[in-house]
Amino acid sequence: MIHIEGLCKKFGKNKVLSDLDLNIEEGGVFAVLGPNGSGKTTLIKSVLGMVVPDKGRISVMGEPIKKNWKYRKKIDYLPQIANFPGNLRVKELIRMIKDLRQGESNEEKLITLFKLEPFLDKKLSTLSGGTKQKVNIVLAFMFDSPLLILDEPTTGLDPASLIHLKELIREQKQKKKTILITSHIMQFVAEVSDIIIYLLEGDIYFKGTIAELKTKTAQTDLEHAIASIATTPAHV
Repeated sequence: MIHIEGLCKKFGKNKVLSDLDLNIEEGGVFAVLGPNGSGKTTLIKSVLGMVVPDKGRISVMGEPIKKNWKYRKKIDYLPQIANFPGNLRVKELIRMIKDLRQGESNEEKLITLFKLEPFLDKKLSTLSGGTKQKVNIVLAFMFDSPLLILDEPTTGLDPASLIHLKELIREQKQKKKTILITSHIMQFVAEVSDIIIYLLEGDIYFKGTIAELKTKTAQTDLEHAIASIATTPAHV
């Protein structure tokens, strides 16, 4: 699904990704974890074509992404911070994204699921952070793409909405889709993820199942295993 080879990226003198190699197989939920500054966001934005690496190759679904924008049509993306135009109403934003994507969508089901009907005529600038995140989720899940990238999707969600999000992720997984998630909420990661990818200082220090990570770190829960892996790193 995603093949990355020798990926390097610097911002000024700060080396963010350091000769990173990674294969993400088709189907399943992959949690990309690591401390702040480990390169998670840069890695994701490189896959999306939003950051141009200094060196290395990336292919998505068998297609090299360099000088190729069409592969993005097969990706649904939920950004960590959704900078919506504040003067737009919710229904106008949804309509605009539908017009841009020009694909079949299921936004009505998602609007009902997250109880957004009362907000459709509201301007985005008036919405709370949690409601904006629900709109963000609707936009990410309303199309039927084979690859989903969800950057901190739980931000601002109430308990009921968090349950709905987990259900949506499981539904997509059952459809054999590939889902990349970043999150600082380890309970959420433990509940939805198949594979943990742990980044530290711009490189992959672990890739495997939660059970394998627990065994490797001699810890009984994911939170302590993640805390421990940074002090006992070993390349995949």
